[in-house]
Amino acid sequence: MERSSPKGAAASLPIEPFDPGHRPKRVLGFRDLVMFYLVTTLSLRWIPVAASTGPSSIAIWIVGLLTIFVPLALCVMELSSRYPQEGGMYMWIKRAFGDFPAFLTGWIYWTSNLPYFPAVLYFAASNALYVGGTRWNALQRSPLYFIAFSFFGVGLALALNIVGLNIGKWLSNLGALGVWIPVTLLCVVAVVAFVKFGSATRFTPASLQPSLNLGTFGVWATILYAFSGSEAASFMGDEIKDARRTIPRALITGGALITGGYILGTVAILIAMPTEQVNSMEGIMQAITSAAARVGWNGLGPAVALLICLANLGGVGAYLAALARIPFVVGIDRYLPPAFGRVHREWGTPAVALLTQAACCMLFILLGQAGSTVRGAYQVLVTMTIITNFVPYLFMFAAMIRLQREPVEPGVISVPGGKPVAVALAVIALITTCAVIVASVIPDPSEPNRVLAVAKVMFFSVLLIGGGMLLYIVGRRRARAS
Repeated sequence: MERSSPKGAAASLPIEPFDPGHRPKRVLGFRDLVMFYLVTTLSLRWIPVAASTGPSSIAIWIVGLLTIFVPLALCVMELSSRYPQEGGMYMWIKRAFGDFPAFLTGWIYWTSNLPYFPAVLYFAASNALYVGGTRWNALQRSPLYFIAFSFFGVGLALALNIVGLNIGKWLSNLGALGVWIPVTLLCVVAVVAFVKFGSATRFTPASLQPSLNLGTFGVWATILYAFSGSEAASFMGDEIKDARRTIPRALITGGALITGGYILGTVAILIAMPTEQVNSMEGIMQAITSAAARVGWNGLGPAVALLICLANLGGVGAYLAALARIPFVVGIDRYLPPAFGRVHREWGTPAVALLTQAACCMLFILLGQAGSTVRGAYQVLVTMTIITNFVPYLFMFAAMIRLQREPVEPGVISVPGGKPVAVALAVIALITTCAVIVASVIPDPSEPNRVLAVAKVMFFSVLLIGGGMLLYIVGRRRARAS
């Protein structure tokens, strides 16, 4: 299956082998990169998840900032500045540990999109129903609606990215506005509601203290995962203007906006509505709608719903663009079928990799829904995304430690404090990453089929890692033969 699919796709597409002398165009500037980080890291779907745990989520956001985002951003900053080539994480791990760890990391990170896309699209689909008001509420319990919406979203992202990054980046840029406008609106409405009626949630020293037990492990893992994504742009290193300097500057700017968006958005929801009324799949729309009605601002719901949909579609498009470069680079190395290393004759995009990924995403949409409620399927998809996204971090942080032995070239932006600080940050990130992976396996307390949910996660995880190892063995034989 894995080998025949790209081969068949190649036969029907106007593609040609990649010409090393024909470099991709550098079309992403500082503004584009900041927008990219916003749309891939500042996800509106995590804000209601955090708010559903109450005021203690503010402390968890700060923990995530210090233990995940700061170490991750600084590692990406230095590694991107040292090695700014196309392929990002794949190339860093290949340089540190060799072909097999690099292939396995690239494979796992690429497949992390399979559950990521439907999870994001489920969230967008849920919020899109606010456009129709109460008339569309019944669709919240319709698996067919969520599947159809997810298929549409994947198809749209695929079409724009096959045409090229010149077009695809504008979807990401618009998606970033679709993230910040709802957060800003929510904050404004929350301030007005607070002045008129006071806060719907009590903020006390006791309520701000986070709890750590079996019921909250999944929430901790999800909130910490919300800070991931700053490594994605580095996969497109050859398409970023002055990547060695642009990526660090954009990371610093984007990081401040992302942290502010998460914390302010969470506080605004808690001010606008009681914790027990927050729905983790619809919280922002609920908060804006109820708070706006309290202050007499009617009609905001449909417009905000469209912005949220745009934000999530922008995130899907951005990740599809970045991560398609992984199988493309691996295809050039001939560890995947040669079709993955070919580009569209007219648009110069890795069309086979994009088509294969989109088809696999659609399959995961169907598999994730099997035997679960809509909410249960959403939780399984989120858990799978966390695990498959964080396992490659183990390799990346280990590579950060190992590559400290290499000399630093002039112009490279290193971690402040040099090698000792870089190693310490990588160790902290490794410990946090392991904790997140373990905690994410614990199912949501509201999931009626907990055993089935855990079984799905474990099965898909083993299937993905085992499939990557098998593909590497086959690819190595092919590379040696050619």
